[in-house]
Amino acid sequence: MSNHMWQKSSYCGEGESCVHISALAPGTVCLTESGDPTGAILRTTPTVWAALVRAVKVGLPQG
Repeated sequence: MSNHMWQKSSYCGEGESCVHISALAPGTVCLTESGDPTGAILRTTPTVWAALVRAVKVGLPQG
């Protein structure tokens, strides 16, 4: 998984499909899925990542 220092989600069970998070460069948050570690790496900003985490925690209405 390149030079990233990946951190596995604390909500990951014992399955193989977990979210991994890394902050390789300042101002960049990277995400990947453990089921395909050589696959896509999504990149975003810390602000957008924090907003996503807040939205997941409060459980936005599904529409």
